[in-house]
Amino acid sequence: MAHSNKRQLHLAAFLSGIGAHVQAWRHPETSSNCASSLDAFIEAARIAEAGKFDFGFIADSTFITKDSTPYFLSRLEPITALSAVASVTTHLGLAATMTTSFSEPFTTARQLASLDLLSGGRAAWNAVTGALEGHARNHGGEKLYDHALRYRIADEYIRVVKGLWDSWEDDAFIRDKDSGQYVDFKKMHPLNHKGEFFSVQGPLNIERSRQGRPVLFQAGASEPGRDLAAREADAIFSGSVENVPLAKAYYNDIKTRAAAYGRRPEEVLIFPSITPIVGETEADALRKHREVAELLDIQVAVKYLSRYFSFFDFSQFALDEPLPDLGDIGKDSFKSTAEAYLRIARDENLTLRQLALRAASPGLQFVGTAEQIADRLQALFEEEVVDGYILHAYLQPLGLREFVDQVVPILQDRGIFRREYEADTLRGNLGLSFPENRNAKGGQ
Repeated sequence: MAHSNKRQLHLAAFLSGIGAHVQAWRHPETSSNCASSLDAFIEAARIAEAGKFDFGFIADSTFITKDSTPYFLSRLEPITALSAVASVTTHLGLAATMTTSFSEPFTTARQLASLDLLSGGRAAWNAVTGALEGHARNHGGEKLYDHALRYRIADEYIRVVKGLWDSWEDDAFIRDKDSGQYVDFKKMHPLNHKGEFFSVQGPLNIERSRQGRPVLFQAGASEPGRDLAAREADAIFSGSVENVPLAKAYYNDIKTRAAAYGRRPEEVLIFPSITPIVGETEADALRKHREVAELLDIQVAVKYLSRYFSFFDFSQFALDEPLPDLGDIGKDSFKSTAEAYLRIARDENLTLRQLALRAASPGLQFVGTAEQIADRLQALFEEEVVDGYILHAYLQPLGLREFVDQVVPILQDRGIFRREYEADTLRGNLGLSFPENRNAKGGQ
């Protein structure tokens, strides 16, 4: 099916996770083991595909403590889970989170290329640098690299992975039974990379998929993160759109940076995460929000907040007094998120209790009737604050199903969201150009 020239909204969904906050698993409408149940992943993926969503997304981390979010304590590894999901879906993209700090580029390239090939060109990689000290201690180290160094490593890592994905030209594998020629070795390109952090010969031992190579996602919010994302990513997981002027400034900044790198700005897509709660009336939606929020214990919320600050011990502060100056705590953890929460606390003179609940609970921006939520989604899209949204259901799978059944038809009727998939690859459905092989003569 040909693409429409009209700009179209994109939608995605978290496949893992229990719901809107760390204790949503206690709600009777949620399966308490959603993060480690293949059946739960498949159910969410099928709902998302029925709603014509672009992709399903799995967040991940390789470090836990007793203070971690409960469903982080036992959750499926993304490539394993998405390989299973690929077998029961046909169009839904499959986005896996994998780190650039504590893994090898060749292994990452091969795993993602395998997922891309077996899914028929639907794989995506959410490239993260890791933001918790414990990551290092689980991978033979003692200390997390500082923020700037992590991004230097990520820059080289991503270039290596992309180079490996271009090890073979698209028509290299002939498999001609009559002639006996299996492959055209003139179309094989060893990488022979020797850089500051990695030495990788290549080539990758897997051919390209029908979408060329997996779609690359990144979550660049800091200065080096934005620059890397604008230069290399196909799409970006952005921060909250609660502050619309800040979100608009971020959108414009990324697009401007992309253009400066010679890229088409419309091929770097911006996706914030949202938690919609749909009600028959606004009061009904607010009731649902309150019902879920009341499950959250304040001590659990404080522990959740601490994760963004490398599990800094906030218990030394009074809950109902303004948060004191924390200096540069969090500078080498979730840097941009930590800075954002500190800015909110300072600007609004929030107490520790208020900030923790803000961080750990779903906001009210997308709580309302289906029509109200559709209005807000459309307004931000048409104002070019976003290109799409990643839904983090307030209860999984209930919240996702309510959105697909009630909000998606409104967006379709308004002509801003598809009724049918445009392509059979993720890259095609996102409206992204087919990537030419960088290693082939004349490739980009």
